[in-house]
Amino acid sequence: MHNAAFGQHTNKAKKVQFTTKRPSRKQTIIPVHNDLTESIMGNASTHVFQINTLLKNVKVLIHSEFICLCSGGIAIITNKVLNPSDLSIIGNYFKSVKGINSNDIPSPRLPQSKSYLKITGLPYLQANSNKITSKNVTDFMKHIDLFENVSLTTKPRIIKASPKSDIAII
Repeated sequence: MHNAAFGQHTNKAKKVQFTTKRPSRKQTIIPVHNDLTESIMGNASTHVFQINTLLKNVKVLIHSEFICLCSGGIAIITNKVLNPSDLSIIGNYFKSVKGINSNDIPSPRLPQSKSYLKITGLPYLQANSNKITSKNVTDFMKHIDLFENVSLTTKPRIIKASPKSDIAII
């Protein structure tokens, strides 16, 4: 009768789905060496409070939630994505902290991702019958709005689509 009134009850627990979270744009990364990370993490709650006070003074709706270690430095987790002026506020704060040399604190930055770019359909030979070079490609990319914030880690590699083709793959 209980099952009829309340439906069939099973004792199966819901399966929790775990996902690994990669760096989010809500992080501010300050690449510092190990000695400084220990000093900063020792006073993390004070730093969070001071950063929040500075951000509140400039009337932004962003606040830092906590500071944690990341590979190569510290990460300051915020509730929203920071703009360059907010990044400079955080950088200037850490440069002014007593006991930390301001030269040891690089500029804070947002996480960057690495991705691979493949461009197809460009002519392998230019109008003057010279092969296209990596300098030609980088110059071309500088003038296109699509590639405005792209920074290349290596020079572009140019190959022919096939041995008899006049099309390049970059």
